[in-house]
Amino acid sequence: MATIELGPGDGRLLVRTGRSGLGRRAGHDLVIEAARWSGTVTLAGDDLAGAAAEGSSVRITVPVDGLEVREGTGGVLPLSDQDRAEITANLRKVLQADRFPEITFRSTGIRGTAAEFTVEGELTVMGRTEPLSVRAAGGDRVTGEATVKQTRWGIKPYSAFFGALKLADDVRVTFDLDVRPG
Repeated sequence: MATIELGPGDGRLLVRTGRSGLGRRAGHDLVIEAARWSGTVTLAGDDLAGAAAEGSSVRITVPVDGLEVREGTGGVLPLSDQDRAEITANLRKVLQADRFPEITFRSTGIRGTAAEFTVEGELTVMGRTEPLSVRAAGGDRVTGEATVKQTRWGIKPYSAFFGALKLADDVRVTFDLDVRPG
């Protein structure tokens, strides 16, 4: 059995948003990075080849106040530092960071091969836990993604201009991690 501790030095966890509504051209598609996070991968075997074996697990914790806006594409005007600060403040308000300071993912099963696998698990956001499937591939570096439908976790997607500009309900969580033991 091998345990791998992970954090920001091992790779990136990103949240990618899109826009909807009549005013979508005015807003930005965002890339939000988990600048602070921690994770543990426990392998049933001694290496990644045994990752899909029974007994392997993944746990990730992201502090809500560790989420930072990195990029904004599209929109009428470029994303400014003031925009980033306002979006970050809004994000923390929407996710109720004062009441629910962490987002967690805990695996319930892993299936596939070391080259391509699916991690079934439970994502907890704002105190609400729902199942989530994460698709991943790799070896020493693991990349993958999952689609999170905000309303499923009780999150009302941000809107402005009386609903003409809305954040799309589906956000895409992506990751690129170095998971070599030691």
